[in-house]
Amino acid sequence: METEVLRSTVLYEDEKHQFILLSHCEESVREGLVQTNQYLIVNEGRGILLDPGSVYSFPNVLASVSLHVDLDKIDVIFLSHQDPDVSSAVPVWLENTPAKVYVSKLWLRFVPHFGSMDMKRIVPVDDKGTYIQLPSGDRLRLIPSHFLHSIGNFTVFDERSGILFSGDIGASALPPDRHYVFVENFEEHLKFMEAFHRRYMVSNKACRLWVGIVKKLRPKMIAPQHGAIFRNDKVEKFLSWLEELECGVDIIEEIYGVKP
Repeated sequence: METEVLRSTVLYEDEKHQFILLSHCEESVREGLVQTNQYLIVNEGRGILLDPGSVYSFPNVLASVSLHVDLDKIDVIFLSHQDPDVSSAVPVWLENTPAKVYVSKLWLRFVPHFGSMDMKRIVPVDDKGTYIQLPSGDRLRLIPSHFLHSIGNFTVFDERSGILFSGDIGASALPPDRHYVFVENFEEHLKFMEAFHRRYMVSNKACRLWVGIVKKLRPKMIAPQHGAIFRNDKVEKFLSWLEELECGVDIIEEIYGVKP
């Protein structure tokens, strides 16, 4: 795949801190692959890469990252979970940066299957989550999001910007002719994300637990790994919708095609 025209979107910026949506890999949609979002946080000149993506998207993401920060200044790579669209490019990122990789302790023995890597640079995250200290003294909070959809799953709240990186939570499958960065019409947007959440999220109980944590943080944006970003009143609309969603084991008979 040829590297696309780079179209980064700065979601937050001040004199010390940026939160950036990197260029979208829209070509993957046309080729039948899932579209992914990658995000870069730059704090006092040091970089944190969130869900860097697959080997397929690596050239495009690498080119986009390089516009904002030198590769030798990327200190942290965060993986929300183990899926290949999230993490399969980790070996090449480790070859090109000095970063440490944060991932759930449950995936410590699985991630190396993507390729040879220095396991001393992999940081296992305990189920209850942790904080990552930034050069400015600000923090990223790694929030447990287990079973939404992965059994070992985390989301990231950037305390300085107020942006929550939500991984697959809030993900949408936008068709190539309907691509947009921010959700403007929530009710219309539902048709691009409802089926995914009903099938991939494990239960309403898990949804409610995560929503309860997130509401206390009052995020200004929720930025998922696929599709459009929630901001302003769409944040509350999305959280309220997810809080009431029946999914996974709640609708298991429907999934199996059997009567209760």
